[in-house]
Amino acid sequence: MSISKSRSEQAEPFRIGLDVLDFQSMREICREGRRVVLADAAKQRIENSRSVVDQMLKGGDSAPSTYGINTGFGFLADVRISAQQIVELQYNLVRSHAAGVGPLLPIAVVRGMLLLRACTLSLGHSGVRLFVAERLCELLNRRIHPCVPSRGSVGASGDLAPLAHLTLGVIGEGEVQVGLPGCERTQTSAQAHDEAGLEPIVLAAKEGLALINGTQCMTAIGALAVADALDLCTLADVVGAMSLEALLGTPRAFDARIHAARPQPGQAVSAMNLRTLLSGSPIVDSHRNCGKVQDPYSLRCMPQVHGASRDGLGYAKQVLLHETQSATDNPLIFVEPDDKSGDELRYDIVSGGNFHGQPVALALDFAGIATAELANISERRIEQLVNPHLSSGLPAFLIRNSGLNSGYMIAQVTAAALVSENKILAHPASVDSIPSSAGREDHVSMGVHAADKLQRIVDNVRTVLAIELCCATQGISLRAPLMPAAALSAVHRLVRSRVPELIQDRPLYLEIEAVRTLCENGSVLAAAKQHAALL
Repeated sequence: MSISKSRSEQAEPFRIGLDVLDFQSMREICREGRRVVLADAAKQRIENSRSVVDQMLKGGDSAPSTYGINTGFGFLADVRISAQQIVELQYNLVRSHAAGVGPLLPIAVVRGMLLLRACTLSLGHSGVRLFVAERLCELLNRRIHPCVPSRGSVGASGDLAPLAHLTLGVIGEGEVQVGLPGCERTQTSAQAHDEAGLEPIVLAAKEGLALINGTQCMTAIGALAVADALDLCTLADVVGAMSLEALLGTPRAFDARIHAARPQPGQAVSAMNLRTLLSGSPIVDSHRNCGKVQDPYSLRCMPQVHGASRDGLGYAKQVLLHETQSATDNPLIFVEPDDKSGDELRYDIVSGGNFHGQPVALALDFAGIATAELANISERRIEQLVNPHLSSGLPAFLIRNSGLNSGYMIAQVTAAALVSENKILAHPASVDSIPSSAGREDHVSMGVHAADKLQRIVDNVRTVLAIELCCATQGISLRAPLMPAAALSAVHRLVRSRVPELIQDRPLYLEIEAVRTLCENGSVLAAAKQHAALL
């Protein structure tokens, strides 16, 4: 999805440190260009934590050794850095850690990283100057996006390489992409700063580390992917209901009493969606007394399967939203007013491991498995539609003159290929670990790997559902003059506005892509929701 002119741009800016960051707000900021500002309370927290660093710096070389401020990093944490080299230390850290490789992350993900980094700083535990957090917001609002390679993070000590590349763009080094996807231009960060009238940030003590230490890459990729996957759960209900209509299936298995007897929340939601979608269907009414008792599992058990995926993704959503509100760098500065004077600040600087991505990695692995199941069951419904032994009288491969024509034969093969690819991608990344930094960082999460795999699974599932929708639409066309329920008739009309009925063989890739676009941009769900209240 691209960032486009929208109502989100005209909306009130999102107030970092005050407003609740949910998936909808994140999509508006990352994909639609909604503006952001720092809340006043967040500014105060940032300034309080910076005052601690400034106070320490007054001690010069006599100040106690404090990790991240006047020491080296990782295995070199015991190496003391002189007061005169503290600024150089921050630049060396950022430049040396910008060692990522591979294709660039999408602009929406980079915007997510900028946003989440600003959210972390807004908590007031990082010790940066207010100017640094404000610059992250400025880059978002001016649509200046650092070029961030997609490979190079092991998920602890955070997403070091991706965030180092992000930071290069923040300080006026490296390359950036300016503008909207599809019409963006790549240039040096220095050029982009100059054109925008921005002075590059000059890093001060602690700030390089505070900008590159954390889980913002895996969380940005993962949050956008989980948000999309949750939409796919509802899309699967719509597309599955279309297939049930085409296959003359029965909605009896979606009876509310059945699902109340097994109170799994996602299952209840999917069953309700299916009942709503199929209500008043002329096709269902036409065979209500046909004597058919049960449908195959891929139809009958849609609430159980789709619902389980919905619940699994709900867990991942909860973990990711917690992560957006977390301080994930190291060390953390804890500041509170002095109980006696009320003016002076008491503080503690504590080194810990909140940068470790294990909570996110586990959740994203689970989300990948949950999302993959939507395609597994969808592909089985496609088989029901194209197989003349299973399709309740539909012609072989959904075309009347089969034999001379192959119809949707190979569309099912494509779906099967994507489903098998998902089975490989669903292997968990979080069970892997490899030591780094001379053994100091001896257990890592592989969280970005889990996020990347999830995004690829989401893309594959959307395509499989698009193939099913092509087949189900064709099946319903073959049932004419009977029509499905109102919501599903609206979806049928939408698809037919882009893809004509298949009368004679033609290349299918164009229509699969056209229907996939309708699934991705929300058109299919919008058409259904005009006639049905879906969850």
